[in-house]
Amino acid sequence: MIKHSVSLLFIAAFVVFLSGCVSNNIVDSNQSMPSRNWSYPNKVKVLVDITDSNKAYDIYFKLRHTADYRYSNIFVLFSVKTAQRKRSRRYEFKLAEADGQWKGAGSGNLYSYTFPLLTNFKFPAPGKYELEVEQNMRDNPLKGVSDVGIKVAEGN
Repeated sequence: MIKHSVSLLFIAAFVVFLSGCVSNNIVDSNQSMPSRNWSYPNKVKVLVDITDSNKAYDIYFKLRHTADYRYSNIFVLFSVKTAQRKRSRRYEFKLAEADGQWKGAGSGNLYSYTFPLLTNFKFPAPGKYELEVEQNMRDNPLKGVSDVGIKVAEGN
C-alpha cells in the first residue's frame, strides 16, 4: 500500500513537472550582431502566422549587451507589418540604475534583458505579420550589443 502511494505520488509530481515545462512561445528568436555592433540596417525580423485573431499575445524585445555598452538606456523602433500596412512605435528601455549598476541578468561580461513591447495584444485579423525591431540611438553602429531578439507568446 505504501509503495503504491509513493509510486502514485512520484507519477503525479512528474506530470506536474512536465506540464510546467510546456512553452506557450509562438516565436523566440535571437540574432547575433556582427562584431557586437548593431547598425541601423541590421533590423531584427520575425514572421508570425496568426490563425486566431481572438487570442491575445505578448510580444517582447530581447537584448544582450556587454559591459562596454556606453549608455544606461536604449531606444528602439518596433514595427508590425502586413502586406497593406506598417505601424511603428518608439520605445525607451532603462538598462542601468542611477549608480551605473546594470539591471539585466549578468553572466560574465554579458547582460540579458527581456522587455515587454505589447501585452495582451490582439492582431486585427488572421494572417501573416512581420515584426521588426531596429535600434534608434544616435550612434551607428551601436557598440557593445551582442544579440537582439523578439519573442511572441500566447497571452494569459
